Amino acid sequence: MARLSIGSPLGPLMLSGDGSALTSVGWGRFEHDEPDAVLTEAARQLEAYFTGRLQRFDLPLKPAGTAFRRSVWDAMLAIPYGGTATYGGMAKLLGSAPRAVGGACGANPIPIIIPCHRVLASGGAPGGYSGHGGLDTKAWLLALERRHAGVGQGNGAAAEQFALL
Repeated sequence: MARLSIGSPLGPLMLSGDGSALTSVGWGRFEHDEPDAVLTEAARQLEAYFTGRLQRFDLPLKPAGTAFRRSVWDAMLAIPYGGTATYGGMAKLLGSAPRAVGGACGANPIPIIIPCHRVLASGGAPGGYSGHGGLDTKAWLLALERRHAGVGQGNGAAAEQFALL
C-alpha cells in the first residue's frame, strides 16, 4: 500500500493508495511515507485546491464501501465547486433517506476530494462533518470554495442552483 503525508492549511493529511488509485485521505502523519505516482499527483492537486487554483480533482479514486455509500459518494462528486446540496435532496435523488445519506457522508474515506463538506442539512444548516476539526473544517472548506468560485459575486449561479437538490 502506498502512503504519503502532506501539509495543508487544515493540518497534516495522510494519503493512501493501492498503486492504481487513491483510497483514503485522513488527518495526521504516517511514520514512513511510501509514495507512488497517484499519491504524488494527489498531493499536487490538493496543494492547487487549497490555493484556489484547482476546482475539480482529476484522480483515480477507489473508496471502499457498500454500493449505496459509493452511490452517495458519486453523487457528491457531481456537486460543483462552491455549491452545496442537502442530505434530503440527495436522498430524494437516490431513492433513500436523509439519515442514510448522512451516514455515507460520515463514512467517506476520501474527504475534501469527494466533497462531503458540500452537503448541508435543510435550510442551510451545516449538518455534520466527520473530518478533523468537525464543523470548523467544513465551514473553512466551503468558505475557500465560495471565495474562489465567486459565489455571491454574480458568477456562481450554477453552484447556487445545485443547492435546490
